[in-house]
Amino acid sequence: MTRPPARILPIVVAAQFAGSTVWFAGNAVLPQLQAHLGFDGGLGLIAGATQAGFIAGTALMALSGLADRFEARAVFLASAIVAALGNVAALWAADRETLVALRFIVGVALAGVYPVGMKAVAGWYRGGLGRALGFLVGALVLGTAFPHLVGSALPWRWTLVTVSALALAGGLAMWFAVPDGPYVRPSRFDLTAIPRLLRIRAFRGAALGYFGHMWELYTLWAFIPILLAGRADLPVSTWSFAIIAVGAVGCIGGGLLAPRFGSARVAAVQLAISGACCLALPWARDLPDGLFLGFLLVWGVTVVGDSPQYSSVNARAAPPELVGTGLAFVTSVGFGLTVVSIALTERFADVHLGLAALAIGPLLGLWGLRQTRAAA
Repeated sequence: MTRPPARILPIVVAAQFAGSTVWFAGNAVLPQLQAHLGFDGGLGLIAGATQAGFIAGTALMALSGLADRFEARAVFLASAIVAALGNVAALWAADRETLVALRFIVGVALAGVYPVGMKAVAGWYRGGLGRALGFLVGALVLGTAFPHLVGSALPWRWTLVTVSALALAGGLAMWFAVPDGPYVRPSRFDLTAIPRLLRIRAFRGAALGYFGHMWELYTLWAFIPILLAGRADLPVSTWSFAIIAVGAVGCIGGGLLAPRFGSARVAAVQLAISGACCLALPWARDLPDGLFLGFLLVWGVTVVGDSPQYSSVNARAAPPELVGTGLAFVTSVGFGLTVVSIALTERFADVHLGLAALAIGPLLGLWGLRQTRAAA
């Protein structure tokens, strides 16, 4: 087994963090953008546009095989440049429609950051892949939360500039330091790639687990500021950052446990806890501030802590020439579900009941994980 150079994981993790900072930048400065452009509402629209762009981008990656036809670092750099430019261009947006279009472009570009970053790690790691991806997805979580922290300290314009500069720096770091590893290899365009992947039982089961997990994850993240807004004494931006960022603990902790207990088992435990949090939310909202924050922090740890383990199973189950395609396909479908989930939750008059209804996703995901464990 090839031992990866010591620089690989730290650089990919840092680049993933940097590239992910533009993801929720629109949400983090939404009140200021609303005041600047003169519109009300729009949380679901802005968040949904980014997700829709990501779905389109990952679908393109999966169907065209782009993620496997070129070096990961080349795709990552090109995508980081487009994401940074699309994000900072919001400074010159003239209306809400332009802002939505720019967020869609950012989402398309992120399709070359998240799954391609996972492919870069999978190219260098095999036995410790669950651990390595735990650090990588932990970095993604911190990156998506980071604009809330920056926004609590800087004016909204400088928040957008800061995270755009970080995304560009992450792309350059990947380009100069992370070539493809020995566990992936380039492929040609192949119309049978996705059917081939879905015939692999372990891949299929982990994909179902991931879909159930995604039904819940980004909807919770999108609505955290609303859950906190009714509590006057809480700084919403700071706690939104904390509740999202604490998910890195679940990702890294799950990654450290995966070699001992197996990726599927670690994912199942975290998915069960986050699903229970969904169901408990209508009662938890009546808790005092301190206990309610503790509840949200537990939810924040487990709602994303299972994510890297699905990707670990899928990357190991996929043929070497289809790792990028497999990861892009699964993320495309998973993020497609988030658009539906966010839109449905926004229709509830009581957002707490809407989030509680998300528990159907974790339940279906646990069923999928049973199929994966049976195939192991």
